[in-house]
Amino acid sequence: MNIYLDFEKPLQNLELKIEELKRLTDTDGSVDIKEEISRLEKKAGKLKKEIFDKLSPWQETQIARHPERPYTLDYINEIVQDFEELHGDRKFSDDPSIVGGFGRIEEQPFLIIGHQKGRGTKDRITRNFGQPHPEGYRKALRLMKLAERFHKPVLTLVDTPGAFPGIGSEKRGQSEAIATNLMHMSKLKTSIISVIIGEGGSGGAIALAVADRLLMLDHSIYSVISPEGCAAILWHKDGEVGKEEYAKAAEALKLTSRDLLRYGVIDRIIKEPLGGAHRDYRATAESIKKAVLESYNEIRIKPIEQLVEERYAKFRQLGQFSEIE
Repeated sequence: MNIYLDFEKPLQNLELKIEELKRLTDTDGSVDIKEEISRLEKKAGKLKKEIFDKLSPWQETQIARHPERPYTLDYINEIVQDFEELHGDRKFSDDPSIVGGFGRIEEQPFLIIGHQKGRGTKDRITRNFGQPHPEGYRKALRLMKLAERFHKPVLTLVDTPGAFPGIGSEKRGQSEAIATNLMHMSKLKTSIISVIIGEGGSGGAIALAVADRLLMLDHSIYSVISPEGCAAILWHKDGEVGKEEYAKAAEALKLTSRDLLRYGVIDRIIKEPLGGAHRDYRATAESIKKAVLESYNEIRIKPIEQLVEERYAKFRQLGQFSEIE
């Protein structure tokens, strides 16, 4: 790992010192500093646990956006066999910010669809930083209809700051594409499992997350708006908006996995390795695989009509409100 967040700086100093001592041991066999390395590793482990046991919602947001965090294709490479990517919405073009195709997870066929942010500058530009155009959502819906036709379950991996708000996207019907996905996913006659693996931003996220089971990685976020967007709306008139306002907004939005589980928005939290998913891709992928297969085994036995009714009712019942005379 090369990138540390601001609140990880004390941990960074310790881990860099440990790496330096290990290199010294490798280059000079006459120096025995194993005891010192062991002592520092225990200290670093304790410090890491202290930091990650008391993360604020804003710090959770930073982890969810970590540039080294695994993306959809990373998880597909780890847990999916014989993945065959499919392209195009058959109307306008292919959108690389959403990838989708059929593959197997422990011999169980799935249609896997997910946002892809991209690695490196060139790839991120190609993937539009994980912000889909309407053709991306139309491609996703086309593939989900294909899964429905062949009675294959759908797995979606959600990781987007939001749908792309550019003029071209609006001209091509961004809002309509998202709304159409919501409508068709709510009555799709096959099982749907969604996992929030990083950012779950606004309609761009929920357009792939109308599911029978909605899961979240421990340090992912899911919200109607980003903390920055919320802070700009609420406090920009009072002067410059910065980290203090972002932290207040993140707290108010209740966007963490613990908050959303408590409010009944999601069904399950998937634990990440200590320090975040970016510290151990394989362990995180295995945790996702286990949770997905367990969730699928819970819902596969239900008649499809019952599953669709429960899915629709689940989303109709979300939220609380009170009437004021």
